[in-house]
Amino acid sequence: MASTRATFTLDAELAHSARRLGINVSAAARQGLEAAVERAMADADRAAYMAQPEQPDEFWDHAEVWSEA
Repeated sequence: MASTRATFTLDAELAHSARRLGINVSAAARQGLEAAVERAMADADRAAYMAQPEQPDEFWDHAEVWSEA
């Protein structure tokens, strides 16, 4: 995976606490951003579904499973 540099601002006290506790700020920011992106994607999926929810389809009532067995 390619990486890119990013700059962000955080509270000085928070930065001091992170340094004191040995927290890797880059890793913590990456994890937090990954979680935020996952939540945003789930929210977008949910909103799209709510805008056009699935409707009953009689075709699937009679569909058969095809398998190699």
